[in-house]
Amino acid sequence: MQKALGVALLLVATHVIAAEDAPPTAQLVPVSAAEDSRWTRTLERVATGVVTIQVDQTRAFDTEWNMSSQATGFVVDAKNGLILTNRHVVTPGPVTAQAVFLNREEVTLYPVYRDPIHDFGFYRYDPSKLRFIKPTELKLYPDGAQVGREIRVIGNDAGEQLSILAGTLARLDREAPNYGLGKYNDFNTFYYQAASSTSGGSSGSPVIDVEGRVVALNAGGSSQAASSFYLPLDRITRALKFIQDNKPVPRGTLQTVFRFTPFDEVRRLGLKPETETEVRRKYPANTGLLVVSEAQVGSAAEQELEPGDILIRVNNELAIGFDDLSEVLDNGVGKTVKLSIERGGQSFDKTLTIEDLYAITPDRFLEFGDSVVHTLSWQQARHINAAIKGVYVANPGYVLGSAAVPRGAVITEIGGKPVAALADFEAEVAKLKDGERVTVRFFTIDDPATAQWRVIRMDRRWFPARSCKRDDAAGVWPCTAWPEDGEAQPPKPATTSFAKTSDPLLNKLAPSLVLVNFDMPYSVSGITERNYYGTGVIVDAERGLVVVDRNTVPVVIGDVRLTFAGTIEIPGRVEYVHPLHNLAMISYDPKSIGATPAKAAVFKAIDVQPGEQVWAVGVRGDGKVQSRMATVASVDPVAFPLSRTFQFRDSNLETIQLVNGPGDYDGLLTNKQGEVVATWASFAYEAGREIAQENRGIPAELILEMLPLVRDGSTLHSLEAELLPVPLAGARKLGLPDRWIQKLEQHSPDRRQVLSVTRLVGGAPASKLLRSGDLILDIDGAVVNRFREVERAVQKPQVRITVLRDGAEQAIDVPTVVLGGRDLDRIVLWAGAVLQEPHRALAVQRGIQPDGVFVGYFSYGSPATRYQLWAGRRIVEVDGQPTPDLDHFIKAVAGRPDKSSVRLRTMAWNGSVDVITLKLDNRYWPAYELKRSADGWNRTMLE
Repeated sequence: MQKALGVALLLVATHVIAAEDAPPTAQLVPVSAAEDSRWTRTLERVATGVVTIQVDQTRAFDTEWNMSSQATGFVVDAKNGLILTNRHVVTPGPVTAQAVFLNREEVTLYPVYRDPIHDFGFYRYDPSKLRFIKPTELKLYPDGAQVGREIRVIGNDAGEQLSILAGTLARLDREAPNYGLGKYNDFNTFYYQAASSTSGGSSGSPVIDVEGRVVALNAGGSSQAASSFYLPLDRITRALKFIQDNKPVPRGTLQTVFRFTPFDEVRRLGLKPETETEVRRKYPANTGLLVVSEAQVGSAAEQELEPGDILIRVNNELAIGFDDLSEVLDNGVGKTVKLSIERGGQSFDKTLTIEDLYAITPDRFLEFGDSVVHTLSWQQARHINAAIKGVYVANPGYVLGSAAVPRGAVITEIGGKPVAALADFEAEVAKLKDGERVTVRFFTIDDPATAQWRVIRMDRRWFPARSCKRDDAAGVWPCTAWPEDGEAQPPKPATTSFAKTSDPLLNKLAPSLVLVNFDMPYSVSGITERNYYGTGVIVDAERGLVVVDRNTVPVVIGDVRLTFAGTIEIPGRVEYVHPLHNLAMISYDPKSIGATPAKAAVFKAIDVQPGEQVWAVGVRGDGKVQSRMATVASVDPVAFPLSRTFQFRDSNLETIQLVNGPGDYDGLLTNKQGEVVATWASFAYEAGREIAQENRGIPAELILEMLPLVRDGSTLHSLEAELLPVPLAGARKLGLPDRWIQKLEQHSPDRRQVLSVTRLVGGAPASKLLRSGDLILDIDGAVVNRFREVERAVQKPQVRITVLRDGAEQAIDVPTVVLGGRDLDRIVLWAGAVLQEPHRALAVQRGIQPDGVFVGYFSYGSPATRYQLWAGRRIVEVDGQPTPDLDHFIKAVAGRPDKSSVRLRTMAWNGSVDVITLKLDNRYWPAYELKRSADGWNRTMLE
């Protein structure tokens, strides 16, 4: 403040002298006004050099998840186009970024450098791409940081471009902030502190003085106070010089973390009085010394240094701060360093070799089956307190996630072979064929002392597999695709038997039950969960057909596995997903289970009545067959709320509810003779923003009617109207004549109701002919008042329906719609979004016409996220060209070069239109297509 204060006093004195001869009306300019004026001029001058950085972290890597965010940076070299920001903005992994200048010009950014430890990094841009602005080059001024200095933080605070926050430097020796276990944390450096209340988006902002010089780099803040934390510039200025000279930035390490400790505590650790006297005499302003906090497990320093060791000298020179130590280490990679320490009042000299910090910093990753793995970093090894070896799971994805290997796991063995680095892991996993299994052993960050093992199943079909390595010269991560290696051999046939119990009912039904596991590689049709299991009931043992509910197999795209008697697991295939009800059919190869005595269950189509005794039989997740006697409580229509994500929701169905039915397993409901009267199905529905589940019985006649659809290819017709039972008393108020009431009473004495149209399927013929509120009286002359009667009556191309509308009877000819069991035979991955034809649930629940291209999901860190191509919307135009289906869409976007922009016209479920522009990223988000054929699903690249 001394220089700024001197200038302010000079301005006041000038005004005072001038005022003596001035007219009486002249007024003195206050100090604060003059100071504000200086700040105003300074801020106007430097503002053009501060940029908003839009960051897309395209892959999970090390401490970071893939995500889209924004932050701040500032120009430190206008000629070479260098922008300084935080390490967590440059990110340790693959990233795409662009800078938005004050005049809203955009330029592409390429990462140049990210420090392995400290929270700073550099992007570069092409200065020739800027046409309308010449950004100010902000000067770094490390010596300008002083306690009491007034500062301004200029940045993208909370997403607002060019926010200016004021503060005063309060501390210059704060410990580096701790952001939590498993997250990025800086160490071996001081931080500055001020109360400037910075928030998200201000990361990487310059901290300037009144002259416009940068005295620190904004890095973080407290969520519970106004405190903000700034990184000193000493290491930054050094790195910048190397980068400007086109040289690598050398960084050395001892794999040791030091903590600055005040003298009062250091004394208790055993600091000698004469040493303290010497330090205080030479550095009177100093308040402490560096103390060893941790020596990394497995490092050379672990054998020489201990926590609590006090660092006195480095190469015989007193070392009182982090800069003294860092200077020696960074400039001495490969050399030895002599550390003089004091431990418990005794002096020791330790000689250690300075290691290359980049050697323990991952710069390569493998991507297979949507999983991302790389060598364990020092950042994460510190949290785990483990040696820096093994393979870190940055994103479990499909392959590892399906095997319950979590993010943050460290794989130490694969196939019984030790894994020290990424190359060891790649040598084994890259040769696996699609569907081939291998055992991995790992530990987790929460329990590093306990080794766990899982069997993973390799995927080479759903996702590309490749190896990627960072190229700082180009600012990208070039990838090398793994060669396609075919499919694994099918498992050899095996035979097992079913355990005998004291319950004859279980013994009879167990051979008809299987445990079904289903894994979805992509979120589609509004379904976000990816892994399912449930009980399957064999309905045709000769052809290997098994019925399940749609909460076990919700869609046709995925991997099916069936487990018999808890012993044999074999692959399956989705044959049919019922378009109307909570049922699906899968198949298996009967030869694959050898002589295992599996048999089809016996179904009996009867009307189950309240009060009847039934047995709920099913398979738990651990493969054990369970049985429970229960009482039928009621047979009621389902009435689930509309889905917010547009996933399947059952309707027009009466289900069985039990008084004390099991909720921990699904399966079947049987009578005491062992005949299946219903499936005990799990229904999933949305309760607010959560997915809820409940079990209900689906009558056996529905399963018996579904069999020909799968086995013989029969067609299923639908009226495409959602119906609601209305009591006859209510119908009378709506004008239903007495003669119809009598007919309905005679038709169904125990069901005194009429069916009313409550919702119509968008695009279906019925949506133009019927209306909500119509009371359905008969179909082709036959009185109907139950859901099943309507479904059976409309199994023809056209029906004549008598309805009551506005108090008058009308006879309407309504064409029916033929529905298939595979409404999803194709998806396209484009710009990080999963695209598909609009699925039936959209038309059923929201009345949406089934045209356009539906966005089923978007990946974080992709262009779809950055430009808000949200799931649930439909793309109806590309650059003005209509896209009524996937074929038109693919044709419209084909041949677009990388980084080119497209204009998309999108539509929400309620018809609202939004036009967005999207910039492609073909490097990290290439386009490909998945199609179902007779041989299964096949993936084809579209670029």
